[in-house]
Amino acid sequence: MNAAAEPIISEVLPKAAWDILEGDPTAVLVDVRTKSEWAFVGVPDLSSLGRRLLQVEWAQLPNMSQNPRFVGEVLEQLGDQMPKVFLFLCRSGVRSAAGARAVKAQLMAQGHEADCVNVLGGFEGDLDEHAHRGCVNGWKVEELPWRQS
Repeated sequence: MNAAAEPIISEVLPKAAWDILEGDPTAVLVDVRTKSEWAFVGVPDLSSLGRRLLQVEWAQLPNMSQNPRFVGEVLEQLGDQMPKVFLFLCRSGVRSAAGARAVKAQLMAQGHEADCVNVLGGFEGDLDEHAHRGCVNGWKVEELPWRQS
């Protein structure tokens, strides 16, 4: 692999992400949306699994500039835990893919092996024919556990 190549990440649908979390007690879910999205749209609820959600903004308001501390903040929230699987979630699956690649690149540079997985469709999913989210696909449409603050 040359230095300019982006790390390869895998992708799963939300239900498969939930199944991974159910089956692997070390897997983590990283929600990369903004604080406003967490507060007003909701977040995945992992309490039935006895797990916590990692929340680290990939981009920050007001101008959606990339969080320069993203990878560091993800790793800090892990503490001493180094999972073999990281699942990344955003609104529709775009920011989470970028976040997954960034974390994968850092882990590879540090000599760690881990799968970084993008959750396709994200939390709210793709736009429908009326330009609305939450109707086509995504975590909420799959009726996976979630809550609002």
